[in-house]
Amino acid sequence: MVVEITNPQEKQMIARSILEALTDWFGIEESREEYITGSADWTFFAAKEAEKYVGFLCLKETGKATVELAVMGVLKDHHRSGIGRQLVERAKEVARSQGYEFMQVKTVKMGVYDDYDKTNHFYISCGFKELEVFPLLWDEWNPCQVYVLSLK
Repeated sequence: MVVEITNPQEKQMIARSILEALTDWFGIEESREEYITGSADWTFFAAKEAEKYVGFLCLKETGKATVELAVMGVLKDHHRSGIGRQLVERAKEVARSQGYEFMQVKTVKMGVYDDYDKTNHFYISCGFKELEVFPLLWDEWNPCQVYVLSLK
């Protein structure tokens, strides 16, 4: 079940519990803390199973017509169970209803790390299209791939 969370402290608690369990993707503590702090102010969806939060997704506005999927995490033992797709679908519905025309997401470029290749394939399967790679946006070891999705 996907629910929207509005309490800032609850958002941060959920984000922390999930991101700290996903160090293959969120291993840099400074970056992880930025996501946790930012989650308090972003539109926040959480997936719950058996009274436990197993995934979440945050949206933040990046332009008048564009919202960014700022951070998303699903506990590893729940990967490939449909939870990530449910979170993305809910986020698309809400973003569309709020008048946004595009959704973007940033991840590490395909072909750099196996775990991120799985992430890339997931976003592509959700309808995102490659927009551009920024080789040095983060650092030379993590070239940033930007994907976009039309909400029209």
